[in-house]
Amino acid sequence: MKNKIDIFLDSGAFSAFTQNVQIDIEEYIAFIKEHQSNLEVYANLDVIGSPKGTWMNQKIMERAGLNPLPCFHYGEDLKWLHRYLNTGYEYIALGGMVPISTRDLIKWLDTLFAEHLTDSNGFPIIKVHGFGLTSLTLMLRYPWFSVDSTSWVMTGRMGSIYVPKRTKGQWSYHEEAVKIAVSTRSPSKKDANQHISTLSPKRRQVILDYLDEKGYALGSSRFRKESEKYELKENERWDGKAVNGKRGVEEVIEPGISNDYKLRDEMNIIYFLDLEKSFPPYPRQFQVKKRVGLKGL
Repeated sequence: MKNKIDIFLDSGAFSAFTQNVQIDIEEYIAFIKEHQSNLEVYANLDVIGSPKGTWMNQKIMERAGLNPLPCFHYGEDLKWLHRYLNTGYEYIALGGMVPISTRDLIKWLDTLFAEHLTDSNGFPIIKVHGFGLTSLTLMLRYPWFSVDSTSWVMTGRMGSIYVPKRTKGQWSYHEEAVKIAVSTRSPSKKDANQHISTLSPKRRQVILDYLDEKGYALGSSRFRKESEKYELKENERWDGKAVNGKRGVEEVIEPGISNDYKLRDEMNIIYFLDLEKSFPPYPRQFQVKKRVGLKGL
């Protein structure tokens, strides 16, 4: 890297669990030690479904001279949360939330923040990270210190970008963003109001204004068929598989977010950075609006 950056390292335990893959804790410890100079935070190797196993891994890593971020999961006995709190940790992660409905998460998180993670005035007594959580509703409701998810990169790789709504000439970050397809290869090009090319002129101009303000271009490409033996030029790439000896070729006329996923990644990172700037400074107060369902939001 040209510039040194601080990295928050997730152990990958949840992905490993869903794919039935084992992560060796000694290898994880060795990896952290090798790259520790670039790591601002690194998470404990949590054991999905076993709070005791997660606690044991926390202690194994600490005995190895590390200071991993502890993790408490949705549905676990509160005694494990209080074990971390009583031990004196200053920063903890909440995990296991990805497959849980927003309604159920609100019930759980309301209880955690109101009764265990904040003081009598609603201010956090410990810094809290939310794994796999970038739901605007949940980010606004609770006084998180940090959150993460892969939504920014998955959205870009699927051909879309986040664009904040514009209200009275200002970008509004406390409303759900519009997720609009922009890729030249997106199947949404055929669906009304789903792709930038099928929007009304007025809505399309809002997207273009946002791109221009952030210093990005939409870009353009030209498509044609060539023999599968054709040798691609520098500004060309294959589009799809060969059929009857012919294969699609995309010729990039102007580079932009429509034909470069890395630029879409950048745009989505910028959206979340701007969203972060729109939040009140940490720590902020948590106030329970209503404990049941979503009506209190």
